[in-house]
Amino acid sequence: MQIQKDILSRISTLKTLPTLPHILVKLIGACNSEDADLSKISGLVEKDPSLSGKILRLVNSAHYGLPKRIESVHHCVSYLGTSTIKNIAIGASISPAFQPWDGSNLLNLKVFWWHSLKCAVLARLMARKTGYKSPDEAFLSGLLHDIGRLVLWVNYPKAYTELLKKYSGRPDLLLAGEIRQGLTHCEVGAWLLHRWGLPSLMVDAVLYHHESREKIKTAFPLVQLVYAANVLSERPLQKGEQPDNIAELLFGLGPDDVRTLLSRADEEVFEVARLLEIQISEPADTQGAVSENDRKAQEGLVAEVRDISLLLGTLQDLMGASDEASILRVIHQGIHILFDIREIFFFEYDREKDCLRGKPVSENDKSAVIDNLVIPMQMAESVPVACLAQGKMLELFIDDAGVSDPVIVDARMIRFMGTEGMFCLPMLAHGEYVGVIVLGLGHSELSHLSGQSNLLSLFCRQAALALHADKMRRAAVTTIQSERARASTGIARKIFHEVNNPLGIIKNYLKILGLKLAKQNVAQEEIAIVSREIDRIAHILRALRSFSEPQARSKAPVDVNKVLTDLVKITRESLKRHSGIEVHLDLSPSLPMIISEEDSLKQIFINLVKNAAEAMTEGGNLHIGTRHISGRIEGVEITGKGEEEEGYVEITIKDDGPGIPEEIRTRLFDPFVTSKGDGHSGLGLSIVHNLVKSLDGTITCDSDSQKGTCFKIGLPVSPKKNERNC
Repeated sequence: MQIQKDILSRISTLKTLPTLPHILVKLIGACNSEDADLSKISGLVEKDPSLSGKILRLVNSAHYGLPKRIESVHHCVSYLGTSTIKNIAIGASISPAFQPWDGSNLLNLKVFWWHSLKCAVLARLMARKTGYKSPDEAFLSGLLHDIGRLVLWVNYPKAYTELLKKYSGRPDLLLAGEIRQGLTHCEVGAWLLHRWGLPSLMVDAVLYHHESREKIKTAFPLVQLVYAANVLSERPLQKGEQPDNIAELLFGLGPDDVRTLLSRADEEVFEVARLLEIQISEPADTQGAVSENDRKAQEGLVAEVRDISLLLGTLQDLMGASDEASILRVIHQGIHILFDIREIFFFEYDREKDCLRGKPVSENDKSAVIDNLVIPMQMAESVPVACLAQGKMLELFIDDAGVSDPVIVDARMIRFMGTEGMFCLPMLAHGEYVGVIVLGLGHSELSHLSGQSNLLSLFCRQAALALHADKMRRAAVTTIQSERARASTGIARKIFHEVNNPLGIIKNYLKILGLKLAKQNVAQEEIAIVSREIDRIAHILRALRSFSEPQARSKAPVDVNKVLTDLVKITRESLKRHSGIEVHLDLSPSLPMIISEEDSLKQIFINLVKNAAEAMTEGGNLHIGTRHISGRIEGVEITGKGEEEEGYVEITIKDDGPGIPEEIRTRLFDPFVTSKGDGHSGLGLSIVHNLVKSLDGTITCDSDSQKGTCFKIGLPVSPKKNERNC
């Protein structure tokens, strides 16, 4: 069976796909890594007490028959290896990872898991019997071989229920019905395992477990093991009944060998189910429908596990988000996944202006329309304001009978979202206002959400805490930077005062010494060199002082292209001859003059060129470019429309060096941070950052080991005059 493009396309549109628990996704990635770290893998398993307990119970059971008991997860990982641990963890987590109930009683899950476990245990026993190198791989493949049936049942309940009604108990006819509908559980299961990152042989074992016997004869051993185990575990053998000859056909195992394996499998299945906490029943014990009590209990349990698993995955992403924009994107995605809502707006609380301010998720998102939309907190009749002030969820449907005319901003938001109404969720952290989430929805969606109020409240609390923590972190960074700057100012003043005076005395004595010697004296050249070095030390001291306390300088029209051209004239030959670096200029001929400070610009460009040259120790290319961009610089407020029309000048300085280490990038512009080792103070980029900021500009850095490092500087054509009020 080949999965055709049209089938793949159809599978990708499924609305409800089973998802592995977040911790298990990380565990699979760690185990699949070429340099798998046993300590890291042990740590991941230990983060989930339930998973740790299941693995230890299973490893210490008769199923593995180890010579001595293993007491810790770390010893377990060291003894069994990463591949086995991964397979055990997936097996222990797979049952609750699905949403198996839609009200139908035709797919008896106790029987489903009995067959899956029987196939898994039997595949493992036959793997040992035939000398297959990885019995645990055979076990997991057998456990997952029919998982595509659950996916089809959950996502196509009506169509699949019809097939179950017609062909229950006839796997061959059920498969034929799936083929007529264009997609089989074998193909769905194989696609899902591939999506989870499991080995290709396991994917094949699931894909081909209903293939013809003639073709299976030429398949890989793992495919054959799962195929035979599936055939032999379709139902319990009746007394005196001969087992199918498939094991003899593929592995040369006679009827007595097969009966022995089946007997051992029957003994192990219930023990493994107990260890993995999976409820099972043999087909003979469960004729007819699943009991109502079983149905309700499992429906509630699985729904809770599913929601919590999805929520935990979102919370993990929230914890890993590095800034406010990332946090908002995670919240947006989480609401969409958990509650199937598409129209989502965010408003943050602005304490200084006492208002709600719209926050777009991205420039391309529909919510970008509300960028900086302001709702004063004094507008108490606005539902988002009332929601935050009262600290409770509120709704507004303007077509409801008896609802008075809403405030204009609320009505416009509902019309813009194109929904019947909106549902507002307050975000508060430690009693402080954080913001409001506004959902656009209809009456039917509101009815669905009302049954998930506890999950909604928990989600909003965690979202608020994540945003609040990010705000506190940014405030702390600002405070630390201010304290560092104040400390650095005092140090810089002292160093400049204490060192500059003796430098001046030394230079004066050099001048006197030069006058005493004849002009042709060979010592004159050495005196000139020493004098130039003293000037260089004085320049470094001035740079240190400008880092701490930039000097106020008058601004005037500056030709950025000329400044860069002059810089390249004096550095190009030296860079090429001594460092093997080629400098490439791409300067816009229509670049406007900017109102700025030329000496500061020179200092900025020299520092960045010097940094790039030091990074390319084996030579390379340095690209310097300019362009004029109309509009505003992101992150810098402007005074009026005139400034936005004038736009800004963007300067890029890009090298193809080894890039900046990841641990340095987040603190790149902090003072005393460097990756260059001894002899480098780590002040250069701090000086650059402060100078750019003093010129009302912005600087960003994009760097990785493949593409090198690119600094982008944005400088307004006209300087900023004052702040814009809310």
